[in-house]
Amino acid sequence: MDSYNPDTDNSKDVSDKNAFALIIILSLAILSFLIWLIYFKAGANPEGGTWINALPAMNAFLNTLTSFFLVIGYTLIKRNNIQWHKRAMYAATFTSALFLVGYISYHHFHGDSKFVAIGPIRTIYFSILISHILLSAIQVPLILSTLYLALTKKFVKHKKIAKITFPIWLYVSITGVVVFIFLKFFNHQ
Repeated sequence: MDSYNPDTDNSKDVSDKNAFALIIILSLAILSFLIWLIYFKAGANPEGGTWINALPAMNAFLNTLTSFFLVIGYTLIKRNNIQWHKRAMYAATFTSALFLVGYISYHHFHGDSKFVAIGPIRTIYFSILISHILLSAIQVPLILSTLYLALTKKFVKHKKIAKITFPIWLYVSITGVVVFIFLKFFNHQ
């Protein structure tokens, strides 16, 4: 009878591969849905209503909270305060998830927001928006992978991917607020 050798046990590798495959599939499904929602589906009520028109400001607030929790979480882990780091990162995940619900709701009812300003402000806006969109597309699988590695206590891998996830997540959260400011205050000809 062969004895068990933990060095040859690859069941964890298989479960990780399955988890990462699921993360990629989920991320692609979310991205595909958002592309359809924003660029192909007409708004159900483009004129909006009080609560629909309030969603962009609420979403900017949620992005601000996410940024705050991310910076707090980063500071806490640098101080080796693991329990409070976890709480801050769960809070960042929660506010990001609430943002996504608000974002989907806004685009379902209102549709895409057009930026009509002309001149240099338009170039600045679209430079920020394009980087925001591209990085937001890759942030979902990064966030989910980082969370998965933390929840499965694979802290060495978690730390490696978190070094990539953190700046992207923070940038996307901050530029989400900047895009809101441009649309709210500079979106006129």
